[in-house]
Amino acid sequence: MCGIFGVVSSEPLRLDIETYTHTLSHRGPDDYGIHRDEYAGLGHRRLSIIDLAGSKQPIYNEDQSKCIIFNGEIYNFQELRKILLSRGHRFSTNGDTETILHAYEEWGNKCVDHLRGMFAFAIWDLKNKTLFIARDRLGIKPLFYAQHQGRFYFASEMKAILADGSFPRKINELALTSYFSYSYIPAPLTIFTDIHKLEPGCTITWQNGNFRKEKFWDLQFYPERGRSESYYTDTFMGLLQEAVDLRMISEVPLGAFLSGGIDSSAIVALMSKASASPINTFCIGFGGNTGGYLDERGYARQVAERYGTAHKDYEIAMNPDGLLEKIVRAFDEPFADDSTIPSYYVCKIARENVTVALSGLGGDGSLNFFSKYGRIALSTIFPLRNSIGSDLFARA
Repeated sequence: MCGIFGVVSSEPLRLDIETYTHTLSHRGPDDYGIHRDEYAGLGHRRLSIIDLAGSKQPIYNEDQSKCIIFNGEIYNFQELRKILLSRGHRFSTNGDTETILHAYEEWGNKCVDHLRGMFAFAIWDLKNKTLFIARDRLGIKPLFYAQHQGRFYFASEMKAILADGSFPRKINELALTSYFSYSYIPAPLTIFTDIHKLEPGCTITWQNGNFRKEKFWDLQFYPERGRSESYYTDTFMGLLQEAVDLRMISEVPLGAFLSGGIDSSAIVALMSKASASPINTFCIGFGGNTGGYLDERGYARQVAERYGTAHKDYEIAMNPDGLLEKIVRAFDEPFADDSTIPSYYVCKIARENVTVALSGLGGDGSLNFFSKYGRIALSTIFPLRNSIGSDLFARA
């Protein structure tokens, strides 16, 4: 991941952009860059994954009239690059960030329709004094925004905005109510009244002190009747393999979190199929008086052995001292999903070995593997669900 921060105003700015940007240094330890002019300040903290030697951000277009800061990865950037080159655009880097900037030159705000990947980015047009920010379709990459004293702020995390000591910190009571109802705060709310989450699949265009928010994508459901079960399982398997292949494009070491469950095991199986070398896999278990409930290492080892991965597992002692403070600081607002604790540990261990890691997080909800949801699902879903689950291991 990377970290982005920016502030724009219709009046001359006098802000220390470096200080705001460096609040996000944990998101991008490899490098940082700043753009500053009379009306805008943009900062970037970089975690290098593609085009390691190049693609230092902010990146500018040919005549230096536009610049971009970006957090994420565009999986189809090479195809887009070819199209843009054929239309006369000139590139100075080999990464995906510059592709977004030229796509914006070519298609304007509609550039997001051409992007396949996860992203949160900002493009500043110096000539027209226009800011364009966008968040990916499913909201994988975070993006917050706020207005204060005539300035428009945006950032990967709220702490960058709150680095302005004059910014109001009023608690949003509706957000607090939502937290007690759902255990998290849904977009566009945050715990602070004056800071908002940009919703997934949305963009904001700011100019002359005013901004316009637009939604460019949403889930659409088009039931297809009369297809065989094998059609759906074959299509699903093809899409899942393609998704895994795309996410393995990297110039740094990568791996996967492996719990031995269906989701992570499927990811590891398909990664192994696409890789000529063993996949790095990681698993943790909690020792002590947990009755084995929090130890999945045995299942993970079975999968690791089957697919010949370079597997590492660790036993973690249940010692929360200082950990909750780190988690609270990471989220910037109340969040009650206790899975953040094992997630923290497995990420910490994986980072000692790799820079990028794939996971099966979210698959249970998407595919209805949770029994408590299964009980309320339509019975026609179950045969398909079970076929997909068994098919993953029969083919991989």
